[in-house]
Amino acid sequence: MTWPVRPTLRLRLALWMGGAALVVGLVAVLVAPVLRFELATVVVAAMVCFVVGYVVAGRSLRPLHEVTATAKRLSTDTLDDERIRLDGPPDEVRELADTFDDMLDRISASFEAQRRFVSNASHELRTPLTVMRTEIDVALSNPDDDIAELRQMGEVVRDGCDRVNDLIESLLWLARAEAEGQGGLSKAQLTDLGDCAEAMMATARRAADIMELSLAVSRLPAPVVGDPALLERVAGNLIENAIRHNNPGGRVWVLTGGDREISWLVVGNTGADVDAASVPRLFEPFSRGGDARVGRRGAGLGMSIVRAVCRAHGGSVSARALPEGGGLEVRVELPAAEVTVEGA
Repeated sequence: MTWPVRPTLRLRLALWMGGAALVVGLVAVLVAPVLRFELATVVVAAMVCFVVGYVVAGRSLRPLHEVTATAKRLSTDTLDDERIRLDGPPDEVRELADTFDDMLDRISASFEAQRRFVSNASHELRTPLTVMRTEIDVALSNPDDDIAELRQMGEVVRDGCDRVNDLIESLLWLARAEAEGQGGLSKAQLTDLGDCAEAMMATARRAADIMELSLAVSRLPAPVVGDPALLERVAGNLIENAIRHNNPGGRVWVLTGGDREISWLVVGNTGADVDAASVPRLFEPFSRGGDARVGRRGAGLGMSIVRAVCRAHGGSVSARALPEGGGLEVRVELPAAEVTVEGA
């Protein structure tokens, strides 16, 4: 259907007001004995109500036009600055404008995080590739290199390939975890956080022995419903970080447990002092929590993966800097699963 005049909300409100006045007037004419010229008065009054309604509706709906105009001006370049910032009474229109501004704040933060992620990923990939390219160019420029020099070049290139491979694998894990959080878990089954941690312990014990770390494990039932592979990655990332960012001869502890509502996994370690103010940033992609926690290996995506997996499972993760002796303790909390004991 093609409308001769655009049926705007303002026009419809004005028509409703004018129509209501006309109906009331006609009812009065039919009910009470009036003269013919009084019917014309009713029509004029209805027209006046229409005009007044049109003006009042236009004034009331002006903030909506501001929302529309702001939305049309939005782009990736203006997303940080364009806001409605509507003044006035806290009515429904003000609430809509404030909600729109809040939405823009979230979108802006998301875009900024995406830009930072792409920039950091590009940097992380470029660094090992540049090193490998330099080593290869040096080797090709000197035809007299002996076997030892060529082997050294090969080791550098191999380490660079490992670093790139680790980064790509971490990016894929992060993408999968975030996709699971948006669309629901594609694989969900009863599992236990203690089992997930134990699956990672063989490699952890070898790495701990190399650094002469004491590794303490306390397993109490921590049943959850989720993706075992993703949850094992959570435990593995936390344990790997606790070992990597530690002092020789330090300690690592892994604890699991739960109650009727939550199941939890705690991984803590000794190590350098961690600034409490920097702890929330540890869960941002490519954040390593300052120079004190930078290892030779790792892309800085482990904690981001942990957070994304926790969110996908309806849980949360938190960390706290330990005040005595340095180090960090990370706590994962997920909804507990109901476990039926056979024979009960």
